[in-house]
Amino acid sequence: MRVPKITHIIFFALAVGFLVASHYIFDDYSLRVLNNIAIFIILAVSYNLINGVTGQFSLEPNGFVAVGAYVAALILLDADAKNYQFDLESPAAFVLWLHSSNFLLALLAAGVCATILALVLSFPVFRVRGDYLAIVTLGFGFIIKILAINYPSITNGSLGLSSIPQHATLYYTGGIAIISVIMVLNIVYSKFGRAMKAVRDDEDAALAMGVNTFAVKTTAFSTSAFLEGVGGGLWACSFASIVPNEFDFYLTFQLLIIIVLGGLGSMTGAILGTILVIGGGEWLRFLDEPISMFGHTFDAMPGLRMIVFSVILILVMLFAREGIFGKRELTDVARSAIKRLKR
Repeated sequence: MRVPKITHIIFFALAVGFLVASHYIFDDYSLRVLNNIAIFIILAVSYNLINGVTGQFSLEPNGFVAVGAYVAALILLDADAKNYQFDLESPAAFVLWLHSSNFLLALLAAGVCATILALVLSFPVFRVRGDYLAIVTLGFGFIIKILAINYPSITNGSLGLSSIPQHATLYYTGGIAIISVIMVLNIVYSKFGRAMKAVRDDEDAALAMGVNTFAVKTTAFSTSAFLEGVGGGLWACSFASIVPNEFDFYLTFQLLIIIVLGGLGSMTGAILGTILVIGGGEWLRFLDEPISMFGHTFDAMPGLRMIVFSVILILVMLFAREGIFGKRELTDVARSAIKRLKR
């Protein structure tokens, strides 16, 4: 069943309207938070495609995000900036040669590099399943981080890269997030998407029915990697600096929380989970400051917001074992509500 086109049009119109209006409604801090949310929506829906829809317990996103971030940063920084920044070792010749001021070209290159890497990795990675697959992909993320630290002629080592042009405004991050969601939804509701779900539900049965499970998993893995690479490029061009420690397992862990909280396999859930985890963590920041209540001022308790945030997550998971949306989308919820009203 295809997602009705009218749903896409309404979603696109509402999202574009919000993007345009947000610059007149919110201050710079809120716009910064929204920018982060948009980047994480791209990462979450792409991760949900391989983990939630195809059912492959992969722990690789931090690796592909790192690749995308470094590729985009190295393309956008000119030779003078690289010579100035590389303190540990002189930049390699091809690093100096690599340059373009075209932001979209840099994002495309980031996505393509991550995709090529995913295609190469898919041959050893998909020889195993389940927990073994998780361990293999987890190792990939660690390898990328270690390579970034130990090859200073390419990445400037542990010092990372700075002064990266900040092209990733909310228009770009939000616009690419909208395109990513629509693209992933169309994949999920296509014939190929049904093959993905068949692999998730019972891979052996799907194989017996003639589904090329390796091709399905590799395509899902590569598509996910492309969007994660693009998200990494946006990350670099939003924060203007990157260091290897930003791309450790904690990033993958955050994305795992987001898609499990929203509902594995639900893109609507991935979006809502991103808003709750990334936005909630920021909007509860006032709890770390002194609080005035009932005429009394309580001293600041650094870390209180994380306690409250963790309690909220525990409560949500206790009462919504399959995540907030389960495997459903917003259209499924709306359709069920309309049916109940008609009875």
